[in-house]
Amino acid sequence: MTKILRRQTVSTSLLLGLLCTGGLCAQQLAVSTAPNTAVSPTTSARYNSSPDPGEATSSAIAGSPLESSSLQPKPTFDAPTPQTPQSDDSTGKQTTRILGIIPNFRAVSADQKLPPQSVKEKFVTASQDSFDYSSIVVPAALAGFNLGRNSVPEFGGGGVGYGRYLWHSTVDQTSENYLVEFIVPAVTHEDTRYYTLGRGGFLKRTEYALSRAVITRSDSGKEVFNAGEVIGSGASAGISNLYYPSSQRGFGNTGSQWGLDIAIDAATFEVKEFWPDINHALFHGQKQ
Repeated sequence: MTKILRRQTVSTSLLLGLLCTGGLCAQQLAVSTAPNTAVSPTTSARYNSSPDPGEATSSAIAGSPLESSSLQPKPTFDAPTPQTPQSDDSTGKQTTRILGIIPNFRAVSADQKLPPQSVKEKFVTASQDSFDYSSIVVPAALAGFNLGRNSVPEFGGGGVGYGRYLWHSTVDQTSENYLVEFIVPAVTHEDTRYYTLGRGGFLKRTEYALSRAVITRSDSGKEVFNAGEVIGSGASAGISNLYYPSSQRGFGNTGSQWGLDIAIDAATFEVKEFWPDINHALFHGQKQ
């Protein structure tokens, strides 16, 4: 009986020892795995007492002379932009009309580059030169000149005679325009526009303008014989035999009319060449 009680006492002591040992281990494990959120006052004071390097640098700079000199934004001044004189490009510029009246639709300003002239454009310029309100200027002047020298006696004098001269001159101009500016150039692939030289002396530019009566540009930009002007004017003079009196027909009169048409066109080229200079001198390049 006594042995049994001793065994129970030893067993109880061992059980109690194991329970105590397990509790201590669990407590230590909980303490070791808990987050370390607590900071000692000494450590906190030590961290707070050390100055921030950036703040120290800023404080040092703020107290230094650099604060009032190099670090402050310096005022900037815009440099004045040099004024370049505006170039006057009115010299050499053609206008669609001369003195606001005479047609100048085919004139091209000096150094201006244009694409090849289409057949439609040739037809349009021929129509403009024939039916624009200003196209009456040249026939009216020719009618008055021919009336004054009584070039066709059959037409008579006075208002009736002037009317006859006028409509004949108008038909002459219209047929020549379409033959010189449209029909023949469309076949020979010529450019009917007048390209202003715009540079050089008076004689050089005069010679150039007169030469355009027999020299022109092709649609590809090469200088070629002006078949439109020469052949077209001759064809127009030949057609005029159909509506002039019999006294004005024949090879001689046709040749005279042919030469007159080319001379008038050559004089027109002269006016076109120097018109930009005249316009600039008299009207300061204003559009006419």
